[in-house]
Amino acid sequence: MSGVVEPVGTLEQALQHAQRLLEREPALAVEQAGEILKVVPNHPVATLLLGAARHKTGDWRGALDVLEPLARTQPNSAAVRYELGRALGSAKRGDEAVAALRRAVELKPELTEAWLALGDHLTAIGDTDGADAAYGQHIKTSTRDPNLMKAGAALCENKIAVAETLLREHLKLHPTDVTAIRMLAEVAARLGRNADAETLLARCLELAPSFAAARYNYATVLHRQHKVTQALKEISHLLASEPRNPGYRILQAAISASIGEYASAIEIYASVLSEYPKQPKAWMSYGHALKTAGRQADSVSAYRKSIELAPNLGEVWWSLANLKTFQFSAADLETMRGQLQRTDLSAPDRFHFHFAIGKALEDAGAYAESFEHYAQGNRLRREGVKYDPDENSTHVRRSKSLFTREFFEQQAGRGAAAPDPLFIVGLPRSGSTLVEQILSSHPEVEGTMELPNIPAMVRALSGRQRRTDTSRYPEILATMSAEQLRALGEQFLAETRIQRKTGTPFFIDKMPNNWAHVGLIHLVLPNARIIDARRHPLGCCFSGFKQHFARGQHFTYSLEEIGRYYRDYVELMAHCDEVLPGRVHRVLYERMIDDTEAEVRRLLEYCNLPFDDRCLRFYENERAVRTASSEQVRQPIFREGVDHWRHYEPWLGPLKEALGPALESWDKPPPL
Repeated sequence: MSGVVEPVGTLEQALQHAQRLLEREPALAVEQAGEILKVVPNHPVATLLLGAARHKTGDWRGALDVLEPLARTQPNSAAVRYELGRALGSAKRGDEAVAALRRAVELKPELTEAWLALGDHLTAIGDTDGADAAYGQHIKTSTRDPNLMKAGAALCENKIAVAETLLREHLKLHPTDVTAIRMLAEVAARLGRNADAETLLARCLELAPSFAAARYNYATVLHRQHKVTQALKEISHLLASEPRNPGYRILQAAISASIGEYASAIEIYASVLSEYPKQPKAWMSYGHALKTAGRQADSVSAYRKSIELAPNLGEVWWSLANLKTFQFSAADLETMRGQLQRTDLSAPDRFHFHFAIGKALEDAGAYAESFEHYAQGNRLRREGVKYDPDENSTHVRRSKSLFTREFFEQQAGRGAAAPDPLFIVGLPRSGSTLVEQILSSHPEVEGTMELPNIPAMVRALSGRQRRTDTSRYPEILATMSAEQLRALGEQFLAETRIQRKTGTPFFIDKMPNNWAHVGLIHLVLPNARIIDARRHPLGCCFSGFKQHFARGQHFTYSLEEIGRYYRDYVELMAHCDEVLPGRVHRVLYERMIDDTEAEVRRLLEYCNLPFDDRCLRFYENERAVRTASSEQVRQPIFREGVDHWRHYEPWLGPLKEALGPALESWDKPPPL
């Protein structure tokens, strides 16, 4: 009897030894598994260990040689599907990797590593909702503590308040539990409290520096807060150990794009698409990057590929429309109408189709039907955003109360002295991209993008944790010392340095919403130039109304609200003209179109820049442009679009009423 038992025991010991080697010395695990298979050919566990070990040594081809046949003979093994998915990912067969990992978690929902790998792959293909769900399952299954399991289940079900309560109670007893800290950071991130999430994740990594999942979350939260230098450091750390991780690479691409390194972003997206060729959202992201880099024909091809794979993806149709210079064919319009009839369209797909069809009908001259689609798209979009127009009006009132001429006289000489930034403010669709393109064509000026740094500074100064909290801004500025104001100016210069690539003395921040913070900019950067790009209110506001913005600009989804916003803007800028005469230079879009050279000379003179005729040939500038007007500003100036809003005038009554006196006073010259 002992002669029968001994080989079995020896086999079990050999398998256990191979498993231990797999973690520490995978090359030896390959040898050990191979020896076992010589004695027991086709043994499934030994074969699985061989495949996993080969993959860990970097031999993914050898891994697939054994794992693919094993998956056919062991179709219901979650472990086999997980290892196969990992190897397929390394082999750049991303779509197959996703399928294998989905099957793994279907067979064994508690397989935590498979959920994490699946989340990374779904991130790479742009399936944000699917990735979030997978990461939630990873958190839920990564602990065996009953309290944390309950919290993880609450996170998966999006019961945020329940999860937060459970986690805080747990951390009172176990303050160094890194799993719980990471879960609480996830709660904070879902609530939009990114600064809290950052603090928690930093603590998590302090306790457990090798906690890769927490470091990935940390890099993501840093990126969301536009802390680009720190985010790059963290993602580089992760890629050093897992250079093929799809989630890490996509985050690296997003960060690269955010600092204007589009060639790098495009290269990463192209690499991802070689692994996931059948993923429509990945093709769409690739198209976005190509568009920004000025490669319109390539971007159209990428968008078309996305449509071929998912004709119901409304966002990609809008992406084509948003090229502005692109026109849909009659067949395109018919296809979009057909998709809009589907009952299974999501709300985002539906409103994107309405905006895209509105643009197609506008190009065809069918203005009444076009307006109806724009209106329907805006109604749907407005339902999904939180925006209170009273907040903006209140901010204007408080700013006018604080920012008096006497106040600015008392603050004179404070702030950072550097003259580098040129701020272009106003409303979206006001001609600001044209002004930016003209200025950035000057050899002493670099165009960057709509930089988020001033709005981030305002959020920090406000002290608000929740939307319902009362902001300390702008009144807190009256309590700040010269040193503190200078520090804020230096902070802006330091944070934006990563955006500057050419070494020119001046650079542009084109965030339009900074009109609301001219007082702050003047205090912290008193020598920066501020340019107000302004357009006729009906042209500007209706252009915003028919534009779906990827993020922010929530005031544009109602004619009444965008009209009120424009009125607030004109009121505050008029106040700035009174208390800081000559501080802000105004560029009227219509005048720039009518007499370009004269307006360009006035603009350059204000910026203390010598005239350069390259500014008149701005359309030859091949820089990347990250706004809806990116293709338009690559063409010479034309008048046709100036009064295009008049085609829609019969339906603009609510906008006119909301504008009130701003409809007549919008172009009044500032006081001398």
